[in-house]
Amino acid sequence: MAEQNSSKKMMWATIGVAAVLIAIIYPLTNRTYNSAADAAKGSDESDVRIQPVAKFELAKAAAPAASGPRDGATIYNTVCGACHNTGAAGAPKIDDKAAWAPRLGQGKDGLIKSVTNGKGAMPPKGGAALSDDEIKGVVDYVLSKVK
Repeated sequence: MAEQNSSKKMMWATIGVAAVLIAIIYPLTNRTYNSAADAAKGSDESDVRIQPVAKFELAKAAAPAASGPRDGATIYNTVCGACHNTGAAGAPKIDDKAAWAPRLGQGKDGLIKSVTNGKGAMPPKGGAALSDDEIKGVVDYVLSKVK
């Protein structure tokens, strides 16, 4: 009978230790886990933590207000000079009178037609939105420089 009492005590001791361990471990491991979708619904704190460091937006630049036709020198320096000052894409340089000689043979109307329709690598109207008066002003400016 002594063995029987000893095994009952051992059994109750094991059950007691197990109960104590469960009482300690269960609260540490039984946390309510929410899914990421549930957490994102109402968590303002997480929204603040995951904000990007910087924002980058591409926006179309507003066109400057048209204040009437620009003069030939202004248009040449902003549109035409990129190629005609450097000779890029075979454009005759503004200070190369020999390169302009055959073009001057076309006359002013021929040059206006070349600028309006484009020639070689030059797109029509130099790739800009130019009025007929502005094109005439640019041609007059170029003629004054190459003659």
